[in-house]
Parts: sequence; structure tokens; C-alpha cells
Amino acid sequence: MNRQAQAVVLLLLGGAVIRASLTDLHLRYVKEGLRPFLVAAGLLLVAAAVMTLFYELRPLLRRTPAGHDGHDGDDSHDGHGHDGDDGHAHHEPRVGWLLILPVLGLLLVAPPALGSYAAGQAGTAVATRQQPSDYPPLPDGDPVRVAVLDYASRALFDRGTSIGDRRVQLTGFVTTGPDGRPLLARMVLSCCAADGRPVKLGLTGAAPDGLADDTWIEVTGRYSDRIARDPVNDAEIPYLDVESWRQVPVPRQQYE
Repeated sequence: MNRQAQAVVLLLLGGAVIRASLTDLHLRYVKEGLRPFLVAAGLLLVAAAVMTLFYELRPLLRRTPAGHDGHDGDDSHDGHGHDGDDGHAHHEPRVGWLLILPVLGLLLVAPPALGSYAAGQAGTAVATRQQPSDYPPLPDGDPVRVAVLDYASRALFDRGTSIGDRRVQLTGFVTTGPDGRPLLARMVLSCCAADGRPVKLGLTGAAPDGLADDTWIEVTGRYSDRIARDPVNDAEIPYLDVESWRQVPVPRQQYE
């Protein structure tokens, strides 16, 4: 792979990053707040590729049409390091062409966000602490919308004291628990999908049954003091006493 080819690959990569950043595709890889940094990185890649192409093609653009081909006289040494003193060309490793694979992946493949399979392979991200935690009262509303992570934290850290008898409404995807019963889960990210971990909730009461994994649902219910153990990391999984539920479309932002 010569420098021109490297620049083209770099240009395609930068364009793919910009394309993903300006659409919702980037939400499958990173948190929404990182979009400006992705756009900036894509623009830098494109700028570096354009400058490399200009540097490499400049000798061709400066040739004169009057028979001067730019290879006689002192110009014979202007080869940008492609030819050695012995006249043999130096070939770059062909493995360099593998760099185009991630570019094609960004341009042609749109992988789904982390879902039930990832949730089943990792332990729940919420672990109880020894000291009590002070949570503010839930916002007004009946039911009040809360994140899966917020409910799990309140249910475990202060055993539902900050929830009380309030009705809550949560949205997440279905994943099958070790006992074959459905769990409500949501993936949480610290930075990107590589560090994504699930928050899992057990469902009791009028819990859904027979739904396929990765089905997104909205559940309404109340705090339950029931606790289970995650077999992956032995962390506690809180429960929600479901009063009603409905299937919903996949949300634009699938991570918390």
C-alpha cells in the first residue's frame, strides 16, 4: 500500500466517522455527548488525508508539458523514498490493506446496539454499598418516569425508601433470566459500547410472558422488596411489581 492508497483509506475512514457522527448511528457505539469529539476527529482525518494526497500528487501537477518529465537531472532523487540506491523498490507489507476492513464496516454494516446477549454475558452493573444513600424524592407525576438505573439504585441502596408506594414507569428490553423468567434490562455506558454493562430488573406481578429477547417494553408498577442474585457476578437484582406493560418501538437512545 503506497502513500496515495493510505491517504484514500484515511479519507474514507474520516468520511465514515463523520457520516456516523451526523446520524444516529454513532449512538450504537458511544454516548450522545461524545458526538462533537467524533465530528472533530473525522474532520482531522479528512484533513490529514487531503494534505497527504496533495503532497504526493504535487510533483505530477508541477510537471511541464514541454517534454520535462521531472525525472532527469537532480530530480532523480525526488522519489519520496520509494526506490532505494540499488534500484529495487521497497514494498510495504500487504497486511496494511486490512486497514480498509474497519472502514468498510462503518460504511456498509450497521451493527445493532448491545442487547440481551450482552446482558446475559455480563453481571448487573449496580452493586449494593454498605452505607445508606440519600436520594431526592421522585419527581411529580403518576406514574413517574424513571430510568432503569435510577430505579435499581434506589431499590438496592436505600431499599426503596425514596420510592415508597409511588407508581413508576420504566422502559427497557427483555432478556431471559437464568430461571427462564423475563428480566427488564438496559445497557449503561461510561464512555462507549466497549465498557457497556447491563442493569437488570426482575419482574413480578403482571409481568410479560412469551416475549422474545430484545423486545422493548414499557412497564408500570411499584417497588418490590424481592431480591435475586445474578449468577454472573453474584450481585443483587431488584424486582419491580408490574401492574401493566406494553410493547414499544426501539428508542433512539438505547443506552443509559
